[in-house]
Amino acid sequence: MLTIVEPEGLYPDQLIEEPVLAGAARILRGQARASLAELPDTLCAQADALMTLRLAVPAEQLERFPKLRVVLRMGVGYDRVDRAACARRGITVCNIPDYGTEEVADHAMALALGLRRGLFLHHETQRADPPAAWGVIDTPLVRRMSAQRFAVLGLGRIGTAVALRAKAFGFDVVFFDPALPNGADRALGIRRAPSLAALMAQADVLSIHAPLTAATRGLVGTAELALLPAGAVVVNTARGPILDLDALEAGLRSGHIAGAGLDVIPVEPPVEPVPNLLRAYRAREPWLQGRLVVTPHSAFHTPEAWDDIRLKGIETMRDVLLLGLRTNVIPPQSD
Repeated sequence: MLTIVEPEGLYPDQLIEEPVLAGAARILRGQARASLAELPDTLCAQADALMTLRLAVPAEQLERFPKLRVVLRMGVGYDRVDRAACARRGITVCNIPDYGTEEVADHAMALALGLRRGLFLHHETQRADPPAAWGVIDTPLVRRMSAQRFAVLGLGRIGTAVALRAKAFGFDVVFFDPALPNGADRALGIRRAPSLAALMAQADVLSIHAPLTAATRGLVGTAELALLPAGAVVVNTARGPILDLDALEAGLRSGHIAGAGLDVIPVEPPVEPVPNLLRAYRAREPWLQGRLVVTPHSAFHTPEAWDDIRLKGIETMRDVLLLGLRTNVIPPQSD
């Protein structure tokens, strides 16, 4: 019988997994919280497959899994898995690309709309001591949706869902994704920018939905943010290292960027030295009031999504480990 190790001990039972595996594999659960290094060698030695949600899978830990054949990242992003090291060992890497699509898309739109309607600004000023005057605040944050261009960076599953939501709210939607074949723009009734610079130059709202790769790390920095129209809003629900927080802070301080919504930051959870922007946010510095919203990488979550990831995860594992299918397999990465 094959053995699947779920190192984080995410679930209290196997009521969902057992019918899917049909007795052809067993699941052993660990209690690792921060690293695979917390797992005992005896458990690692039994693993034919590994299912991880939050834990990284670095090369040095792979050495502790001599039988390993499959690594499943229980989510969309797979940047925490050393794919090159897996490729050298012939280990198949999978993800769950259709997990949390609705939730992340809704979250990105909630951040964009909340900023652009001044919800966070008015909320914070009305609960100040003393509260602000009972009336509107003159701010570059607030704009009519149909007067703005909503720019989507990365038109995968989540990016597409966001584009459709933005279109329904009346935005003029434009995207940039060099990996996407021609025709997606026509199928969705949105516009395609020919380059990242062209996208940034017309982004009244920029919503980031690219995967974290060597090419996208630091993709949106000082030069790119400078191209945004004055008073733009930036939303990132993808991966923190794609967006340079120091550059974002400079744009917010200068007023060139009106507001930002972040569900992700470069290091999660934040550790010292905490980025200056996050430090100012936590200190409630007046210049940032109502202009920055931070959520703790929670965009993916609903109870329904949590059930989805459990079922979709074990179905993917069954397909790849037991049936030899290529369901949700990520192409190998070389060094």
